[in-house]
Amino acid sequence: MLSQLSEMIWADWIWFPEGHGWADLTDHDDVVFPKPRDLWACIPIALCFLVIRQIFERTVALPIASLLGVTDKQRVRASPNPVMESYFCSTSKNPTQSSLESLSKQTGCSVRQVQRWFRRRRNQDRPSKLKKFREASWRFTFYLLAFFAGLAALIDKPWFYDMKRMWDDFPKMPLLPSQYWYYMIELGFYVSLLVSVASDVKRKDFKEQIIHHVATISLISFSWLVNYIRGGTLIMVVHDASDYLMESAKMFNYAGWRKTCNFMFILFAAVFIITRLVILPFWIIYTTLVYPLTLYPTFFGFYFFNGLMLVLQTLHIFWAALILRMVVKFLPGNEIVEDERSDKEETESEDETENREQRGKSRNGHVQNGHTPLNNNHRKAD
Repeated sequence: MLSQLSEMIWADWIWFPEGHGWADLTDHDDVVFPKPRDLWACIPIALCFLVIRQIFERTVALPIASLLGVTDKQRVRASPNPVMESYFCSTSKNPTQSSLESLSKQTGCSVRQVQRWFRRRRNQDRPSKLKKFREASWRFTFYLLAFFAGLAALIDKPWFYDMKRMWDDFPKMPLLPSQYWYYMIELGFYVSLLVSVASDVKRKDFKEQIIHHVATISLISFSWLVNYIRGGTLIMVVHDASDYLMESAKMFNYAGWRKTCNFMFILFAAVFIITRLVILPFWIIYTTLVYPLTLYPTFFGFYFFNGLMLVLQTLHIFWAALILRMVVKFLPGNEIVEDERSDKEETESEDETENREQRGKSRNGHVQNGHTPLNNNHRKAD
């Protein structure tokens, strides 16, 4: 039963154009082709990345952070309060006005004190600037090395200059050692990112990041299985071209190097738009989605591969919109770039602002638990 199901799933006509199949990927005369079992190599590579990352963040990222002047601001911790802690953990981190009043009565604190407690408690859960810097420096290092390694593996290949050449003699294209290691290292890295995503800094596009990692892993794995390796290497090098610039902008942001951060972010935005919104859709996706129609009849594998490509392209458009919003925000005032995906820390200055508002209200009457009494608009008797 299982063998029959496996034969149906991996039937030649599903994954290859008519006249081709898995038999074309049989090694012969010292010519090697990709094998499904090769993908298991990404597991030990991913584990190595997880270990190397911990060593890198402690021995390399921390000294660099110190050199660039990255320091963590001392946070005021919320005082122990079982009632509010229970509400924070089980109900909501951002209580409504009615909940604030209820908690005020239960704890004997004023509404202002309850608000301040929740603000400080939320800040305790937010990652420190140093943690963000360490993560960014790790990704920067990998993406930078991966980009130049990808260029080195592709620079002498004809399909790097004429992308239609990626289909020459498909699927009987031999596997090169440089392609093997480039694929396994990239795949292992994205598997490690998927494993560590729960402990990494959570941003507003957390769900999109998960979708991106899963789509990327699926795309790399599938392109390996059916020998779309030439196209796969082009896709990976295009992605790595801008990622290290973004991570470097984050590093300078956390260090407070405003002008350097802004310059790197503008450079990143330009490279991102050129590679993800021009080269990828109009050159690479065109060559995988449109050009093959002139060579082969369509088949399921064709739709599956290009479906994953379109998922990635949709995410690129989403991120491009965020990037352009950030560019528009900081250019007029020459302000430092803020990553809109990040959860911004709340400061104690917000307490001061709200206190001034409360004092303004108190001119018309006493404030009780954050609210002005109902008769505060009546004139006092002379």
